[in-house]
Amino acid sequence: MLARLAVRNLRRNLRRTLAVLLTVATGTGSLFIFHGFNAGIMNQYRDNTIHARYGYGQINVRGYRDHVFQRPWEHWIAGYAALRRELLQVPGVRQVFPRLSFAALLSRGEVSVSGQGQGVDGPAESRFFDTMNFERGANLTDEPDGIVLGRGLARGLGVGPGDEVTVSSMTVDGAPAQTRLRVVGVFHTGLREFDDAVFRIPLAQAQHLLGTDRVETVSLGLASVADWSAVESFVRARHPELEATPFQILDKVYYQHSVDWLAAQFGVIQLIILAILLLGIFNTVSTAVLERKQEIGNLRANGESVLDVLRLLGAEGLVLGSLGALLGIAVALALNETVLAQGILMPPAPGITRQFHVRIELQALMAAKTFAFGCLAAVAGTLAAGLRVSRMPIAEALRGV
Repeated sequence: MLARLAVRNLRRNLRRTLAVLLTVATGTGSLFIFHGFNAGIMNQYRDNTIHARYGYGQINVRGYRDHVFQRPWEHWIAGYAALRRELLQVPGVRQVFPRLSFAALLSRGEVSVSGQGQGVDGPAESRFFDTMNFERGANLTDEPDGIVLGRGLARGLGVGPGDEVTVSSMTVDGAPAQTRLRVVGVFHTGLREFDDAVFRIPLAQAQHLLGTDRVETVSLGLASVADWSAVESFVRARHPELEATPFQILDKVYYQHSVDWLAAQFGVIQLIILAILLLGIFNTVSTAVLERKQEIGNLRANGESVLDVLRLLGAEGLVLGSLGALLGIAVALALNETVLAQGILMPPAPGITRQFHVRIELQALMAAKTFAFGCLAAVAGTLAAGLRVSRMPIAEALRGV
């Protein structure tokens, strides 16, 4: 009966009802899209970090990252082939990327510069690390004698794709080693210290230069971030001599600190938006109730108690809030599939030197929270105004002043 009366009352004045519905819909829809934007930009930033440099995390010999060793190669991972087979059996592990870093001298004609080399599995990494920025050429794939250079390193040598570079290093036994490689591509990450020093070559070439069959680091590609706990459990149980470090720790300065800062900033902005929306809904709903002074006075004159009036107004507020929130969520979903289908073009983020599109990621939990906010705001605004009017002297309410 209460629900039927509430719906009948709302149908009696469609103009007023429509004004409240649109206010609630606009507020909830805007909040829903803002939540989706927050989730989208955080997930996009996370994916860029994972697919540019680190993967989902990496495995080293325990304590290797925290110490400086005089003979670091003695603390590299031995028996990589067997470790790779075991890792691929861990739930969620999709790709395994062995890496080896070393210092070297790069030469082109009479020009020589020092650099920090990385030996990588080109074919595997080119499919996974697909957000690196290549200004010339392409990423290293299956070229046995290929090399990709950071932008600053390439400029120092004066080389580009197709040019040959001589890479000189020392083996782990102290013997000189040298190889000639052909430039495949030139990349930039937005970090000058990285672009001015780093180059990548095939892992086999790096192991040949250093005279070792070990790998320094094993990076991982997973099905999702949630699978990293399985990797950590496997390493602790089966290989206590190793340690697994997630990407957010590896890139704490440029990724984790930025994410924490953005989360705090978005939290403040969200509080401001909530306050504005709440005041807007309160104002519209309260005005609609205050316009019904005579109606509420008649109810009170007919013997309805203050509680009875508030129950009826609360039911009306709940209906309005529910319909308005559903309308706002539906409009937000429609906009996300049409106008915002390609996402929002954003300027380069920290560590990235190109623009990127942020998809609005609308999630079920966000929809539930937004729906609850719309309903609660409408009900609270209705009850607040209803309590004020229903407690007025009946004669004053009947006069409508």
